[in-house]
Amino acid sequence: MNNMQETEDNQLFEHFKYTVDKGQSPLRIDKYLFNKIENISRNRIQETASSGNILVNEKAVKANYKVKPDDVISIVFEYPPREIKIIAEDIPIDIVYEDDELLIVNKQPGMVVHPSYGHYSGTLLNALAYHLKDNKLFKSDDQRPGLVHRIDKNTSGILLIAKTEDAKMKLSKQFFDRTTERRYIALVWGDFADEEGTITGHIGRNLKNRKVMSVFPEADYGKHAVTHYKVIERYGYVTQIECKLETGRTHQIRAHMKYIGHPLFNDEEYGGERILKGTTFTKYKQFVQNCFNVLPRQALHAKSLGFIHPKTDEKMFFDSEIPDDMAATIEKWQNYVKNRISE
Repeated sequence: MNNMQETEDNQLFEHFKYTVDKGQSPLRIDKYLFNKIENISRNRIQETASSGNILVNEKAVKANYKVKPDDVISIVFEYPPREIKIIAEDIPIDIVYEDDELLIVNKQPGMVVHPSYGHYSGTLLNALAYHLKDNKLFKSDDQRPGLVHRIDKNTSGILLIAKTEDAKMKLSKQFFDRTTERRYIALVWGDFADEEGTITGHIGRNLKNRKVMSVFPEADYGKHAVTHYKVIERYGYVTQIECKLETGRTHQIRAHMKYIGHPLFNDEEYGGERILKGTTFTKYKQFVQNCFNVLPRQALHAKSLGFIHPKTDEKMFFDSEIPDDMAATIEKWQNYVKNRISE
């Protein structure tokens, strides 16, 4: 049942496939799959459906979809249906803090957090497996040992890693209960009418392009997501903002900002890699292209993280500097504004 099969051209792999019997009466798909797949919870099936990874006749369905005779059901993921063994690799990482329970990493842009299809080595977990080679958690078959949250490959910043099973459980609960404090710095296209605001909208996989997330305001698909933002500095055609996450959905800031018409600067997957605001002058176009060259990724940095220590109950807070590529781009925009004013 675990055939590896690439679907279409978007690197999704089929892990399970079922054809519904001709005599099957209408039944919710989460209950149907719960009866079919060994060692899986109904909640896990519902989460898989919410992420858009359950297809019926090649179309994503929700957990309450009722199966019909001859329906072809596929469960797909972005990695092949095999265990991905985490191989320890001596890769430099910036460890900001470490004790017996946890460590804090300042992740550099371009580093993948965990192994997946196309990224079996060179990831942060490969580096951590080497750094923590005597830690039992990193010798398990868990595909994501120690991870209690993640940030995208091309997003930089603070990442929290658990070093014990107890710490992982307690820290994960803080993220689930939304008691952590996460702040990001972003550079986005356009100017804002207000100094601050809140974006609310369910986030789920795009129904046409499953590599990106979309906002579903009617709340009939995806997961509840809330992002608070405030303006830090305006540059006319782009704005530096701070984002505070109330929830932690995949690509949350990137999807929410696109939804309100302010894609992240140079965010290729969400339309920010084009000149969306500004003049038609060649000089301006070259300036923006120079910024793209300096910052060849989305302008997003996980600047700070606050949480309660799982062992001592102490309030912990970690902050980080904006990385060089993003800082240089912000400086370019600051100088651009100054030059325009002085002209």
